[in-house]
Amino acid sequence: MLVLVLSSFAVPASAASQTSCRDLDLPVPEALAGGVVHGTLCVPGGARTVLVLTPGATYNSTYWDFPYQPDRYSFTRAMNRAGYATMNLDLLGTGRSSKNPGPLLTSTVEAAAVHRVVQRMRGEFGRVALAGHSLGSSIDVLEAATYGDVDALLVSGDEHRVNLLDTAELFTTDLVPAPLDPGFTRTGYDLTQLTTATGRRYEAFHAPGVVDPEVVEVDEQTKDAFALAQAPDAIGIAILTAYSNRITAPVLIAMGARDKYFCGFVAATCTVRGILADEGPYYSSARSLDAFVLPTSGHDLNLSPRAADLHTAVASWLGRVLPG
Repeated sequence: MLVLVLSSFAVPASAASQTSCRDLDLPVPEALAGGVVHGTLCVPGGARTVLVLTPGATYNSTYWDFPYQPDRYSFTRAMNRAGYATMNLDLLGTGRSSKNPGPLLTSTVEAAAVHRVVQRMRGEFGRVALAGHSLGSSIDVLEAATYGDVDALLVSGDEHRVNLLDTAELFTTDLVPAPLDPGFTRTGYDLTQLTTATGRRYEAFHAPGVVDPEVVEVDEQTKDAFALAQAPDAIGIAILTAYSNRITAPVLIAMGARDKYFCGFVAATCTVRGILADEGPYYSSARSLDAFVLPTSGHDLNLSPRAADLHTAVASWLGRVLPG
């Protein structure tokens, strides 16, 4: 049962009319005693489908509901305008969810917590879709492949072919233990939980894409941390194996054309045709597989100046695979 309803509020007029939002905390035994996963549930009038949103590493729910120019960058507002409810999560260890020791926060644990959210949303909506970014996508792949309880899956910023050189640079140059970063103001983290070093946000998640410098600044101000323990099963199972072949729901893979971690030399061909060819063998059981590529975008599609194109593509895809 959802407890601790913290607030109830209406979204601005620019969002869908008659959309109401409330903050919810869901108890999860995957966390330590008393642990909860926090989310914001926004429901436009008549919504039958809810998207459960999971952010990437060093992000929290801010990624999907970005505070700078929200009519351009807020994925939640765009989906609400399109008639879809959103449950925007802080993964365990981030945002307003429980802070756990880093070694306990594997991606498998996170997937189990997301599963509990999916099951709770089933009590309110006829259909539940998962939408993830980067690490959140890997967690969603684990959830969908393990439990088989979602009606559709959006995978963004995540493929099975990885540019290991740039990924290694991320871990060796861009990431630092959260307590050691003087610009990191959040508390409750240990040395196994990482964030981006101050001033490295652009290089870590936007380069070499086009991005508004103000977005990078707000991104730096709102950054969070992730547990190093999430990497082994996120990479070793969700990315480097065909575990995703267990997924039967429709899948949309969305990538930035300039995503340095997954596109280009020794990685994937980030065109629609290339993604379908590369990823098809890993989603052989999916009811359908579609791809979308956002031109000029780096890793963080939703923070690209062309984020509206992503929002339109996702809403169109949902209308096709989950009609009515």
